[in-house]
Amino acid sequence: MSRPIPPHESAHLHVTGGAPYVDDLPELAGTLHCALGLSPHAHARITALDFEAVRAAPGVRAVLTAADIPGLNDCGAVLHDEPILAAGEVHYLGQPVFAVVADTREQARHAARHAAADYAPLPAVLDPLEARRQQSWVLPPLKLACGDAGAALADAPLQLAGRARVGAQEHFYLEGQIAYAWPTEDGDLHLHSSTQHPTEMQHAVATMLGVTSNRVRVEVRRMGGGFGGKESQSAVFACIAALAAHRLQRPVKLRPDRDDDMLVTGKRHAVHYDWAAGFGADGLLHGVRIDMVLDAGWSADLSGPVATRAVCHVDNAYYLPAADISACCARTNRQSSTAFRGFGGPQGAFAIEHILDDIAYATGLDPLDVRKRNFYAAQAGTGRDTTPYGQPVADNVIHALVAQLEEDSDYRARRANIAAFNAGSPVIRKGLALTPVKFGISFNLSHLNQAGALVHVYTDGSVLVNHGGTEMGQGLNTKVAQVVAHTLGVPLARIRCTATDTGKVANTSATAASSGSDLNGKAAEAAARR
Repeated sequence: MSRPIPPHESAHLHVTGGAPYVDDLPELAGTLHCALGLSPHAHARITALDFEAVRAAPGVRAVLTAADIPGLNDCGAVLHDEPILAAGEVHYLGQPVFAVVADTREQARHAARHAAADYAPLPAVLDPLEARRQQSWVLPPLKLACGDAGAALADAPLQLAGRARVGAQEHFYLEGQIAYAWPTEDGDLHLHSSTQHPTEMQHAVATMLGVTSNRVRVEVRRMGGGFGGKESQSAVFACIAALAAHRLQRPVKLRPDRDDDMLVTGKRHAVHYDWAAGFGADGLLHGVRIDMVLDAGWSADLSGPVATRAVCHVDNAYYLPAADISACCARTNRQSSTAFRGFGGPQGAFAIEHILDDIAYATGLDPLDVRKRNFYAAQAGTGRDTTPYGQPVADNVIHALVAQLEEDSDYRARRANIAAFNAGSPVIRKGLALTPVKFGISFNLSHLNQAGALVHVYTDGSVLVNHGGTEMGQGLNTKVAQVVAHTLGVPLARIRCTATDTGKVANTSATAASSGSDLNGKAAEAAARR
């Protein structure tokens, strides 16, 4: 008999409103509130900033600029190319320029509007294709090739070429960006941040303040969603709240309004595609050429690994005998594009799915038949089981899986019914698609595929677990608790997970790349065994 599935460890708190998020935490005595002053230009030099009216506004305690940062004015995830507060020049509409600290959030937001700022506008590039024409990148272009794509395209019985585009996408996590920081003894700092990467927040804050990491403690009990938008881009809010708390020696909370949140933070990378494909009348691919231009925004952020994953997911579930795949991360005067669920994988897979649909239309074949014909081989050693980047596709179940889905969904009959409906309906049309996905989990940068856990066993038989992953609604704490209960051979009710805390588990990777359960679960298992 199967066991009942345990509920999410915080389900009873979620449904009763008892689960505290950062903004629900009781505020310490003397807590101040912060608001951001944002750039009104996509690209401009800052020629003058006058905060006299801001400082005279009710409740204002301080106005902070880049000059107030004692350490490094940078929160770039990979490169040191992203100032926390703009210094001398702004690069996108909504870039933080200054911060106002006041007794209440409303006073801080109101006062920020009174700043007198002069800007000298500069040319702004908003089109990634124009950035490519100018050879303006945030990182060098990438290229992946296998076989002789040029010859394959030239020799193929049929050829097609085209252009496509996918747009940006807002994460729209239910809980917006937020950080709450307060000074502790001897110059240390405690930070509650809605972030997927506590260690990166610890490092960014410590570097900004010019102190060692052991003086900054970051705690994350739960997030109201992240989807990648709180992997790197929570840093600017964490750093500004921490800076204000450090300067004023008071607790400071920074919670931007949703519109400011959306102005400041980046989206999923929009991508432009130019492609060419060579194929036979049976729909079988002979070769492809795909050129991707990603809108990276104004700084590198995580565009490099996103582009790498996009390039490595162009094949999706299909064997490409010859491929020429390139990607460039174009620098534009927009928010820095960032991590988003799939992390470039959806943008890469979209390209080949678009191409196969066009091949189906050109040959008159059913789109599913074209896909099935191009699947990686079910058996190894056939010569059609290796990706463009040289990895053999093992344990390939796509053929059997799609065959079962095709039968269970009554795909053929439904396609016939849709065709009959569309033939008699000049306005309203119906469609049907069955789309496979091959997705690589974990980080392309292999040393990030690590985790840590701390397991305490008390004399009453209860167990307390802390691990480096963050809970954002996906049930990670529940899964880790199940692993520990199974490993120790005790009931799940005896296990309790605490907040993610850099003071307990250090040097963590981000909870991302579909690997949080695997990495942190195995770390907790190892700790429980020990």
